[in-house]
Amino acid sequence: MIDLHSHILPGIDDGAKDLETALEMARIAVADGIRTMACTPHIYPGLYMNDTAGIRAARDALQAELDERGIALQLTTGADVHLVPGLLPRLRAGVVPTLHGTRYLLLEPSHHVAPPRFAEHIFDLVTSGWVPVITHPERLTWMDDNYPVFQQLVRQGAWMQVTASALTGLFGPRPKYWGERMLGDGLVHILASDCHSAGRRVPVMSEGLAVAEKIVGAAEARRLVHDRPEALMRNLPPSQTPPLPDVAPPRESLRGWLRQRLRL
Repeated sequence: MIDLHSHILPGIDDGAKDLETALEMARIAVADGIRTMACTPHIYPGLYMNDTAGIRAARDALQAELDERGIALQLTTGADVHLVPGLLPRLRAGVVPTLHGTRYLLLEPSHHVAPPRFAEHIFDLVTSGWVPVITHPERLTWMDDNYPVFQQLVRQGAWMQVTASALTGLFGPRPKYWGERMLGDGLVHILASDCHSAGRRVPVMSEGLAVAEKIVGAAEARRLVHDRPEALMRNLPPSQTPPLPDVAPPRESLRGWLRQRLRL
């Protein structure tokens, strides 16, 4: 498996607090079947002032530690980028890193408020040659009233990445519902761990993958954690990556689903 979203770099943002935590996270990832992991700390001006050079240096240092200890995890770079003014020029200048140096970049929307002109900004990135990969849309509190926006974004060329542990219920019933619904509607391109620690937010994808397999089948489940991530790392254009499935099974409304869950 390839995990394209992790906060494993020690001391660089709100992920691994120290080297020992990062090493333990790497061991957990390898035990779960993850062989490649992107180090993707946050970039948010005024809060997380990371850049390409700093992230690469931290990746290189951690990779050396993994190699010395015989931990078979290959690290690459990226960032969990917030949509802020000036993003396009910083991407063009190479200050903000993309995933594995490709045309694909992780983009994290605001969790609690729909960004103004969100779809328009995503379209600007796409028409400029980038492929935004929207991170954990299933966990956004404004998803309930804006689901059609994400359907539109996929049609415009954006990718969607769901957190594997959201499918197992780690973040509660609402993110689980939206993650499952997006999978069922054929909107999810990749799964990732979005790991932050060796405790609650661990680098484990197999359990969420098992949930996805029940929804979309074994072949598409493999595409979520291997085929599309591998194509992304090869910098293939979206037209040359495995297409999204054309599936949309019957589903109940969010309100009805939540009522049923809360009665259990």
